[in-house]
Amino acid sequence: MERNLAEARRNSFKSPKPEPSRLLAFDLLTEVNRNEGYSNLLLPQALNASKLEERDRSLVTELLYGTIRMQGKHDWVLSQISDRPWSEVDTGIVDVCRMGVHQLHEMRIPDHAAVASTVEVARKRLGESKASFVNALLRSVTRKSQNDWFSPLLEIKDPVERLSIQYSHPQWIVSAYFDLLKDWSEVEQALSINNEAATPTLVSWPGLSTIEDLKNIGGEPTTYSPYGAHWKGNPGALDLIKTRKIGVQDEGSQLVASIFATVAKGAQSILDLCAGPGGKAALLKFLASERGAELTAVELQEHRAALVDKALRPIAGAHQLVVADGRDEQFATGDFDRVLVDAPCTGLGVLRRRAESRWRRSQTDVAVLAKLQRQLLTNALKAIRPGGVVGYATCSPHLAETEFVVEDVLEAMPGVRLLNANEIAMSVPGLHNAEEFRSLASEGNFLRLWPHLHGTDGMFLALLTRD
Repeated sequence: MERNLAEARRNSFKSPKPEPSRLLAFDLLTEVNRNEGYSNLLLPQALNASKLEERDRSLVTELLYGTIRMQGKHDWVLSQISDRPWSEVDTGIVDVCRMGVHQLHEMRIPDHAAVASTVEVARKRLGESKASFVNALLRSVTRKSQNDWFSPLLEIKDPVERLSIQYSHPQWIVSAYFDLLKDWSEVEQALSINNEAATPTLVSWPGLSTIEDLKNIGGEPTTYSPYGAHWKGNPGALDLIKTRKIGVQDEGSQLVASIFATVAKGAQSILDLCAGPGGKAALLKFLASERGAELTAVELQEHRAALVDKALRPIAGAHQLVVADGRDEQFATGDFDRVLVDAPCTGLGVLRRRAESRWRRSQTDVAVLAKLQRQLLTNALKAIRPGGVVGYATCSPHLAETEFVVEDVLEAMPGVRLLNANEIAMSVPGLHNAEEFRSLASEGNFLRLWPHLHGTDGMFLALLTRD
């Protein structure tokens, strides 16, 4: 009897086991932050392979995506507590502490539960001594209220520095947004929405499905695109997805493809110079096949070309898939009717969906990509016949990747001129809420879509023609 009581006492002091959901979230966080993994690819694979219940799956999702989005803000807090420079702290400690602060400041989890559960993850993955350091750091965080932690931000005079911390974005992105929006309150709106999870958007493919099919499964029609619906669930579980009758594509991408397809009406030859992963190319092929046009899809990377092939193969009509660089001279034939350049970019317009992008990109990347973008646009203009049209699109609003690229190419290529993409957008067949869309249209010839204004991913579109 005494022996059993003694054993019970010992067991009562044993540390609780770390929860599988939090261990999985930490492992995924490590893979993303330390091994260049992509959260949007790793998470679905990990959840499908797990036996977690729905509630725990939701916890993993928020811990992973939320921590990555807000880690700049979390680091600001932790750097004020740590007795050594935060940049020199062990990376495992950094990531597990970020996950702990996220639970303390961004989730409805009691302080004691957030600290205890995070320390158990540290103990399991990092060892006892590091877990003790994590425990000390997180307990220090709980000694001040959130208001006490963040009220000093109001004293920071530089809005770039203040908003960078408050909304967890690198300063260069905050500056880039202001260069375009010219209003700090609107910059705050744009930054804030990047920290909100985006609802998956489905796209119906003409000939295989309709918007009514999306409504019948509970989809909420998109605000502007005549092809889309928002879906609050896992798209991969839908039979329409499994049978390749619909796809997953943000409304902004649907609109860009729709606008370009409107311009391509009557075209017999369409070239997509940067077709991977195939979302725009699929919608383009459907719309082109209705008019008897042929689509040539070009993709440089083999694995992305395979995705394009998977997207295009089930669709009726003619197409060619070429694995090549869109800058190659083989495409500068001057006999295509329409060319789409959905250019590689920093992705600053899709930060809601690609949580880690804001931390991986830098101002240096902008300059490198802008050079590539100019080369692609130049080759696209050489590919069209006189009177043909090129669509230049990016999922970044950055001036150096959008207007400046187009202006440089216009200056270098006499006989090329801009069309008004905003006006052409109004002629998309079936465009929903056209007057509202017009009221939000950008000034000038360039079309800009913003998450905080249009509810879409951030997109840019310029349409150019050659005399």
